[in-house]
Amino acid sequence: MFEKFTADAREVVVEAQQDAIRLDSPRIDPLHLLVALLRFPDSGAGRLLTRFGVALDDVAAETARVRRRGGITEADAEALGEFGIDVDAILDRVEQAHGPHALAGRTGGRKRRHIPFADESKKVLQVCLKEVISLGGKELGSEHILLALTALRGPAADVLARFDVDARRVRQALA
Repeated sequence: MFEKFTADAREVVVEAQQDAIRLDSPRIDPLHLLVALLRFPDSGAGRLLTRFGVALDDVAAETARVRRRGGITEADAEALGEFGIDVDAILDRVEQAHGPHALAGRTGGRKRRHIPFADESKKVLQVCLKEVISLGGKELGSEHILLALTALRGPAADVLARFDVDARRVRQALA
């Protein structure tokens, strides 16, 4: 499958692994892929987000906030707030007891050279390939990774939705 990746898509995958290593994560998840996309503003995905009027730094900040919350997005926090659950207050208490970024998924172990892809990230890459085929393309670019991140439910799609980036909009831009 990787032979179909453009240079910028390959860079994104490598950067996602580096991000997981920096964060001492046990696996590469879709948020790592999203952050990696943001680090290449001249890639297909970076240009597309810029065309949508999305500030890449704002998406990166929201992604960091979601990761700090253990994957709980702003929409999740608002929904829980309707039941009287203050996610930020709980997070503060957890971090007081267990240290900063206690919910961020860090392993606290040794640094590893190879970090496996989470099942959710494997699914993102599979959906990329399906989207390329359905759009009549032959190569998988970073813009297809962006499309797959928006098409699959989860924290990465929720972060992008906060900036009005969804699968329909990305698919239209690529058509």
